[in-house]
Amino acid sequence: MKFSRPLRVQVIGFWVSMPFIVLAYNAILYPGRFLADWRVWAVSWPLIYGIGIVSWYAHIQYDHAIRRQFPTLEETRKRILYKALTNPFIMTPSVLLIFWIYDHWHILGYQMRVRDLKWGYLIGLSINLLFDTLWEVLFLLEKYRESVQEKTLLEKMSMEHEFENLKGQINPHFLFNCFNTLSSLIEEDRTEAERFLDELSKVYRYLLRNNDSGVSTVEKEIRFIQSYFQLLRTRYGEGLQLNMDIDRRYYSYQLPSLSLQLLVENAVKHNIVSRQQPLVMDIFTTAGNRLVVNNNLQRKALAVASTRIGLRNIEAKYRLMKEEGFQVVEGEKNFMVVLPLIWNNN
Repeated sequence: MKFSRPLRVQVIGFWVSMPFIVLAYNAILYPGRFLADWRVWAVSWPLIYGIGIVSWYAHIQYDHAIRRQFPTLEETRKRILYKALTNPFIMTPSVLLIFWIYDHWHILGYQMRVRDLKWGYLIGLSINLLFDTLWEVLFLLEKYRESVQEKTLLEKMSMEHEFENLKGQINPHFLFNCFNTLSSLIEEDRTEAERFLDELSKVYRYLLRNNDSGVSTVEKEIRFIQSYFQLLRTRYGEGLQLNMDIDRRYYSYQLPSLSLQLLVENAVKHNIVSRQQPLVMDIFTTAGNRLVVNNNLQRKALAVASTRIGLRNIEAKYRLMKEEGFQVVEGEKNFMVVLPLIWNNN
């Protein structure tokens, strides 16, 4: 048989309550003598404590067995119903044993009275209910905390799995487009192709490193998007324009890695980009620790199916970090995304 070790709160509860229990039973057994006769205490202290510790330990073992049998929050009602059995099977026999011993051996002249049994039973029942309620409340709080932690962990694992899937979709798509551009440049301008390949290596290195780190500083993201934009300009020329107005005091703030790249790529994917109809992107900071990415809307005639991969990726990362304020605002002539900037404690 496996015995459970009592919890710290249960041990403390026993040693704190026992002096009061002994006092109460002495008042029942010897109502006129328990304060004046030292022999009452000399007998009751080891006797009631001995029976009490056996009863308490049996109570603990039964309580822990019920917890193992019905461990979930949904089984609370069953757990409470079964714990009620400690009253007839543990507490009541313990009370009867105390009075039987005193009466059987006539300790200090004691003779059992019916009212003594009634008051003894009420005291035992009160103590039993008090501590059973306390232990159950503490158990429920612990289970609730574990439930919240488990839910948070599952959400985190789910999001991280989703991030991995999203990275698998984004990075190859980006690389494929860049290789197409590079292939064209090799035939047209080898010098420009070399510069493009050099920028591509820097950009892709940043993609691989920072997509795993979760967050990056505004300064690093801005430098990266400038390099990334040069790759896009090589492909689209004057059809793509970028305006940036970033307050330097926000450079040390953080935001989810690759957020700007995802938003720029999203804008290019869904809008016309040409010299006659240039796609203009504005990236700027505002009061309240916000970074805004805005572009004019000029939807393609044949709409590209939108999976909203980039937006879901960014939103999921903010949700994982428990940061509020992420917004997507779509008007008739522009598309805007608001990114909350996170203060970097480091």
